Amino acid sequence: MSSTLKKLPFEKTNAFTPFFLDFIAQKEGLKKFYNRFPEKNAFTAQVEEKSKNYSLNNRTVLTKAIQNQYQGLTISDIVEHNITALSDSKTFTVTTGHQLNIFTGPLYFIYKIVAVINSCKQLKAQHPEYNFVPVYWMASEDHDYDEIKYFRLYGKKYNWETSQQGAVGRFHTKEFKQLLSEVPGAIELFKKAYTQHDNLADAVRYYVNELFGSEGLVVVDGDDAELKGLFKAVIKDDIFNHTAKTKVDKTNAELEALGYKPQIYCREINFFYLDKGLRSRIEQKGDVYEVLDTALKFSRQEIEKLIESNPEKFSPNVILRPLYEEIILPNIAYCGGPAEIVYWLQLKEVFQHFNTSFPILLPRTFGLVVDEPTQRKIEKSGLALEELFLEKNYLFNHIVLKLSREKILLNGQKELIEKQFEVIKSQASVIDQSLNNMIAAETRRMQKSLEKIEHKFLKAEKRKQSDRLAQVESIKNSLFPNGSLQERTDNFLNFYQQHPDFIKHLLNNFDPFDLRFNVLYL
Repeated sequence: MSSTLKKLPFEKTNAFTPFFLDFIAQKEGLKKFYNRFPEKNAFTAQVEEKSKNYSLNNRTVLTKAIQNQYQGLTISDIVEHNITALSDSKTFTVTTGHQLNIFTGPLYFIYKIVAVINSCKQLKAQHPEYNFVPVYWMASEDHDYDEIKYFRLYGKKYNWETSQQGAVGRFHTKEFKQLLSEVPGAIELFKKAYTQHDNLADAVRYYVNELFGSEGLVVVDGDDAELKGLFKAVIKDDIFNHTAKTKVDKTNAELEALGYKPQIYCREINFFYLDKGLRSRIEQKGDVYEVLDTALKFSRQEIEKLIESNPEKFSPNVILRPLYEEIILPNIAYCGGPAEIVYWLQLKEVFQHFNTSFPILLPRTFGLVVDEPTQRKIEKSGLALEELFLEKNYLFNHIVLKLSREKILLNGQKELIEKQFEVIKSQASVIDQSLNNMIAAETRRMQKSLEKIEHKFLKAEKRKQSDRLAQVESIKNSLFPNGSLQERTDNFLNFYQQHPDFIKHLLNNFDPFDLRFNVLYL
């Protein structure tokens, strides 16, 4: 299978927020909210900074924890080397995180991992004296089951139904049997993942290792007592001092003053109580700390003792999960999507307070995969690459106006009539100014009538060009299912089942430091 790649500036896709686009453009007002921009020449200073505030003890604990997590899993030599290398002071990570979506979820999950793998390869080439390990951080403690329970394959939605509650990584996989019988095509990888492993976290680690182990990707599960032990000081500070709220509220006010809407808001306590079948928020009510929706209550002394003895029972929310990652990992860059980049920008002061390096924020790879049949349709339609990203109705109007032999729009006529009404309005002002409102109303009525006629012209021309528009609609539905970007909707099996070397093509084509949108023709 051969492939070719074209690229578009993000703003040409009409798919990204002004906040994210301003970050990409390095707008001056946003620079104070991050440490260094994701350019390869920025990593020398980032490595030096991380070296100073990441301890050998953390490396030792991390390496041992990951080795324990990989017990019983067959791993490649390069994964084994990378895990061991984490104990070396010259080893650093580039990390991406994601929920435990079934069957990998949307396509962009694969793009995230490709980005961290390729960034580590490029950094190693530039800095051969260091080791760079790509890391996938499993969001195993999340309890948003509704967000992970489905995936879309060949236009159909497949659901995993379970009544389990609490951290999704701890969910047992017994109920996958029915779903596995429904999914078409070759899915042996996922059958082994979900039938040979007892919980979702182990299943995800297995299939991610099977897909990317040859590239040295290391999977990390933060739901780990030893790793949580490195986070005790932050747990105590948040529960008793609420420092994170003070810092994030200040940053949010600064962003709002610049015209940006913050992505996340901070609570006084940013931890959940985590136990079997339970992940529920901790709230302080007077001198008592309550676990919402349960009968659990703790005094200050009791909860302080619990943090010391069982830190694994405290699960950070979106505010403090990034800090947790950066404290336990020798991380120099975090790779995330637009929403992730935005909320990380809200957290720099929290990192500074805890003397933890704020990582370089590397936007994940963004892409659109065009298969050969769709490519032929595009060529036949005469559409330019940029036009594919237009909203469908706008695109249809654009095509009709471009191809019609008749004059559809009434721009010239509108201007002539509007000028006549201006003359009439001048006359009326001399006679009786009270007539102006009536003339203004008649002007608006005339404008609406012309717009109605114009709409009828456009509708009639669309009927004439129905075959062409049907072809364009087929292209749009293929590349933008449900009106959304393909990467946010389709599963990678849409391509992997037909092209087993699909991931290899992504690795060969996607450059994580080229901050443009990728269109890959297969």
